[in-house]
Amino acid sequence: MNTVTPAAGHDLPASQELAAFLSGGWAMTPLQGDIRLPVAVLTPARRARLSARFPGERLVIPAGGLRVRSNDCDYRFRPHSAYAWLTGLTGEDQSGHVLVLEPDGPRGHEAVLYVRPRSPRVGDEFYRDRRYGEFWVGRRPDLAEAERMTGIRCTHLDAFNRLPPGRDASTDPLLASVLSELRLVKDAWEVGQLQLAVDHTVAGFEDVVRALPQALAHPRGERWVEGVFGLRARAEGNGTGYETIAASGAHACALHWIRNDGPLDRNSLLLLDAGVETDTLYTADITRTLPLSGRFSPVQREVYELVLAAQEAGIAALRPGARFGDFHRACMRVIAEGLADWGVLESAEGDLHRRYTLCSSGHMLGLDVHDCARARAEAYTDGVLEEGQVLTVEPGLYLQPDDETLPAGLRGIGVRIEDDLLITSDGARLLSGALPRSADAVEEWMGRLIGG
Repeated sequence: MNTVTPAAGHDLPASQELAAFLSGGWAMTPLQGDIRLPVAVLTPARRARLSARFPGERLVIPAGGLRVRSNDCDYRFRPHSAYAWLTGLTGEDQSGHVLVLEPDGPRGHEAVLYVRPRSPRVGDEFYRDRRYGEFWVGRRPDLAEAERMTGIRCTHLDAFNRLPPGRDASTDPLLASVLSELRLVKDAWEVGQLQLAVDHTVAGFEDVVRALPQALAHPRGERWVEGVFGLRARAEGNGTGYETIAASGAHACALHWIRNDGPLDRNSLLLLDAGVETDTLYTADITRTLPLSGRFSPVQREVYELVLAAQEAGIAALRPGARFGDFHRACMRVIAEGLADWGVLESAEGDLHRRYTLCSSGHMLGLDVHDCARARAEAYTDGVLEEGQVLTVEPGLYLQPDDETLPAGLRGIGVRIEDDLLITSDGARLLSGALPRSADAVEEWMGRLIGG
């Protein structure tokens, strides 16, 4: 029987002479200047709030680890949002790191970061380790530098394995829920980061509109749109906050169309749902539905204006003390009444409109696009809105191309309008107001950008 011995890898072996040559002659290169993270002035109070909820318990908040994409290539790493919120550390070099809140008697907890220190220039990790070697993936801070950056005591990651067990955010439902709930209300710094994400996203939407002539000419125009927006996201931030939805024509009737492999039809609409994630990992989440001809057809405009009226009703329902679900119900009331006026539904009562709306009309927004998702229902979906919360309002109509309950002229049209809003003392502030929303304003905006 023949056997096949797999290759150990395609890297060149290192001779003893080369290994010895690589082990010396390196200069010290400490990080210079003030490397403390700007958010480090805020993270102690965040950790104190968490500490107060679990007196005397060891709390473990992992950054998460690398995952294989293909053979020896990993997916791009993003640390867990709770870890980023508590430490301020957001880089790809955080894979495998762990924050531990160690019980500390009357002081509550001491924060300790267990991190992988900088690759030593002895041994072969720094030039042979594909995952962590400095010559492969770049320099990491050493322990002292990590302490200067965060204000948290740092120790070698290996010491974490000797700790007794504690509540682990990756496996403990209560700890995960509390970590989500603590993030429901944003501080001023977080709001600033979200506004920055929105501003970059607005620029990305403008880039897309300017690029529509090239996208229309390409056989996979949806992917051209995705790529144009992705360029802005990577240039200005960490990347996209979620997979971009660039859905033309009937593809817009699939809520999360991320294949983005279709052509653009000048007579159809483009539903673009995209958001830039900042380097601090706060993301925008905006949707606009654009007429690829530059002008809405009469039926496209009719659908669009119903969705816009629904969104405006939802936004008007936002205020502190309102129940979280109030804005969704306000959106759906307008949609149901519109469908009844069109004769699609016999009545606006009941929930039959959901055949055409499918999902909720919004969600919390922050470090995650669907932020604070592990929060308990009484604190989130069944709770009340508070000043400082940020959320989306995004009603949509998804009129499937094969839906025989619809008039033929409505089939295959998908429209969603989504904006990001901050709950204020007396209502809500539209963070994404720089992008036009009315049909007339969208047409004028597109004409100006493409014409220029």
